[in-house]
Amino acid sequence: MITVQKVKKIFSTKNGEVTAVNDINIDINKGEIFGVIGYSGAGKSTLIRMLNGLEIPTSGKIHVAGKEISSIKGAELRKARQGIGMIFQHFNLLWSRTVRENISFPLEIAGVPKQQRRKKVDELIKLVGLDGREEAYPSQLSGGQKQRVGIARALANDPQVLLCDEATSALDPQTTDSILDLLVDINKRLGLTIVLITHEMHVIRKICHRVAVMENGQVVEMGSVLDVFRKPQEKITKRFVRQLTEPEDTHETVQQLLNMYPSGRLVKITFIGGSAEQPIITDLIRNYSLSVNIIQGNISQTQNGSYGTLFIHVDGEEEEINKGLTYLQKQQEIELEVMKADA
Repeated sequence: MITVQKVKKIFSTKNGEVTAVNDINIDINKGEIFGVIGYSGAGKSTLIRMLNGLEIPTSGKIHVAGKEISSIKGAELRKARQGIGMIFQHFNLLWSRTVRENISFPLEIAGVPKQQRRKKVDELIKLVGLDGREEAYPSQLSGGQKQRVGIARALANDPQVLLCDEATSALDPQTTDSILDLLVDINKRLGLTIVLITHEMHVIRKICHRVAVMENGQVVEMGSVLDVFRKPQEKITKRFVRQLTEPEDTHETVQQLLNMYPSGRLVKITFIGGSAEQPIITDLIRNYSLSVNIIQGNISQTQNGSYGTLFIHVDGEEEEINKGLTYLQKQQEIELEVMKADA
């Protein structure tokens, strides 16, 4: 559905040239929810603007829904954009228009007849859960409702692709989750391909199938969300993953516990897929003469399956500890790390 081939974008500034995107290659499948995560300045917003022709690559090619977006202009580009919806962080609604009129706007531009427009808008209002708010103005809506209007407007021309540029960054956590649930529903109902730009790993974890991690204009890591959670390779990816898997004070807690419990082992267990629901700790206690103290843990759901981490302290005879750790290491979809004190 989307192909990005050797794309580079260089901006000329008063202080010289700035490379915002550098040699990016991405293939996004039809019907996929694909996330791009990075901190400010990583190049992710420049990348998404190139996907709908708001920015033109300095070099390389971009194909979206069968069109080479990077090379077409004028009327051809405007027509191609009708197949690419976009929603924004700050909604970009027309404040003098009602909900209905905002959603209808792209249909007016496309020359859709009035009766047809009304029918389509009614369908979209129902789809995004804005029944009863048709005649409200943006100033009368909550942040979540404004973004629902933005989503409905983006879907007006039946696009094949929906681009989301930090679409939940201005929303509170509960509203963010409701918008993400809506995007998943739209993806399933319409078979829409969604590309989502964010700096929040929670967003990636909750709805994306695959993710690309960007830093300094480059994609430094890419893969299924579950694989990236399981084995993050790059330092920046590990930092993002820790946002969800370990509270901020985990490192300090681990070091304190290592000082408090000089005997035994402090162990971090990572669960993937079905192993997250297995009674592995119960079996460890039953089968070996060990005391096991659970320090902290959590389980998260991704589109590809479950992912969880658990910190435990294991104590007992040295031989029995080693047997217990060997048992854990032999379990499928489990990774084990024996924590050590800082040097």
